[in-house]
Amino acid sequence: MAQQIRRSSTTGVRRAAKAQTRSLAARKAKGSASGFIDWLMGLFPFTEEQWSRIWLVLIIGGGAAIALVIANLAGVPALVQAQVAQVAADAGFEVRNVRVTGTKRMDERLVYARVLSQQSRAMPEVDVAALRADLMTLPWVKDARVSLQLPHTLAIDIVEREPHAVLEKPDRLVLIDAGGAELETVSPERAKGMLRLAGPGAGKQAERLEKLLAAAPALRPQVESAEWVGNRRWNLTFGTGQLLALPEGEVEAATALVKFAQLDGQNRLLGGKVLAFDMRSPPRLYMRLPEGERDAVAKVAAASGEAL
Repeated sequence: MAQQIRRSSTTGVRRAAKAQTRSLAARKAKGSASGFIDWLMGLFPFTEEQWSRIWLVLIIGGGAAIALVIANLAGVPALVQAQVAQVAADAGFEVRNVRVTGTKRMDERLVYARVLSQQSRAMPEVDVAALRADLMTLPWVKDARVSLQLPHTLAIDIVEREPHAVLEKPDRLVLIDAGGAELETVSPERAKGMLRLAGPGAGKQAERLEKLLAAAPALRPQVESAEWVGNRRWNLTFGTGQLLALPEGEVEAATALVKFAQLDGQNRLLGGKVLAFDMRSPPRLYMRLPEGERDAVAKVAAASGEAL
């Protein structure tokens, strides 16, 4: 009986020793981790009070983020937004007036057609960015500014494109801006006096043509139309009905046009009997005369500066 009591006592002592050992190891590990955290925090220039605030912000921010995710999943923000919009409408903050400014040439009704769907809508429900994007799809609109003016006005300020030339198409005449953007179909009467462009892809070359004509400003007002030939060069027709064929290449075409302007200043080429001038093989200038005047084609070495 005594022997059994001794064994039980020994077992209890061993268990107590193991428990004490585990407790000591845990305290050492905790102290080691705490020491590492203290060392890591010591690397940053924050006081203990500042660290407490930082941890508090992190904990609150994390909780708020989790709450926001849960709210989004539950559709709470949409409900709140709808409620805010209803409150705003009840208070009189809804679109009752639409004011459009900046329209001079375009049909203003096109703008109102896009905007009037916003009438009687609460101010917070108006999607300004989406409405602006919709207005930017109108051909005449280069830019649009949309703003809400409390308590009940939706203001639209339009920046129009500037008409630059008339593009000839097989079935109609189209007004374009300097960048080649098509604005609207025009009648022949309305197209009178405007520069006309013809040929496949001519509209996209409008800016380059303007740069070319700027090289000879004295000739620019006399150019009535321009044909983009073979997607590589221009034929210019002047108000006199005479045609000038220019060579390929921007530099080559500009050089030829400047030379032609000089020759015209010296010899009065425009308004004369010559029907067409061909400068596709610089520095030579070929001229086509009416039948009966001269059957042969006159040829002048333009680079030599000889009078025609």
